[in-house]
Amino acid sequence: MPEETVATPYDRLRATRPELFGNTPGGIDILLDPAEVEEARRAARGAAEAGAPPVGVVYADRFVTLVRDAVRFPGGALGLYVRMLSTASGPGAVILPLTTTGDIVLIEHYRHATRSWHWEVPRGMGAPGATGAESAARELAEEIGAEATEWISLGRLHPDSGLLGDHVELFAARIGGFGPPETSEGIRRIVTRPWPEVSEMVGAGEITCGFTIAVLTRALLNGLLG
Repeated sequence: MPEETVATPYDRLRATRPELFGNTPGGIDILLDPAEVEEARRAARGAAEAGAPPVGVVYADRFVTLVRDAVRFPGGALGLYVRMLSTASGPGAVILPLTTTGDIVLIEHYRHATRSWHWEVPRGMGAPGATGAESAARELAEEIGAEATEWISLGRLHPDSGLLGDHVELFAARIGGFGPPETSEGIRRIVTRPWPEVSEMVGAGEITCGFTIAVLTRALLNGLLG
């Protein structure tokens, strides 16, 4: 009998999320043939003093998965390319809460990555099997203790197409009120501000969160602000 091979984390990722491994004509092809993978590693080894790193899942926890693929670039050169994926297959969500008077709800959120406080709207990563709308409702309840009386879809966003393989879904949510901030997640304040004041915060660089600026822009272009 032929010897059975043990599925690697990379094999399992390919099996469960095949959409992440499709090749498009004229794009950067992911190489799966073992001989081509080794050739790509040799090409990378020639360009790096430390040698060629392994191909596959480099790191994974319940939040993020870091993958290194063997690839062929459009010009024909071979090499290795790193990308980061959400471990959960469901899309993340970004929510712009709007009060009954049309004001915008912002949270002051401490972010470990930047070691700074940021003015943001509620957002969060997806959950396995959850839709963007389901994740949006969960995050709105968790972060500001609110339920939406109306949801308005504002489309999808690719936060960093050069590194991140996932997208998030943008929503506006009309709410009647909100609760206390979720301090265990690093949120210390919830405030309401009229759109002209929020636009000034964006222009002055007081709001630097890309997700927040994106959902504000989509809402403005869809006639929800001002």
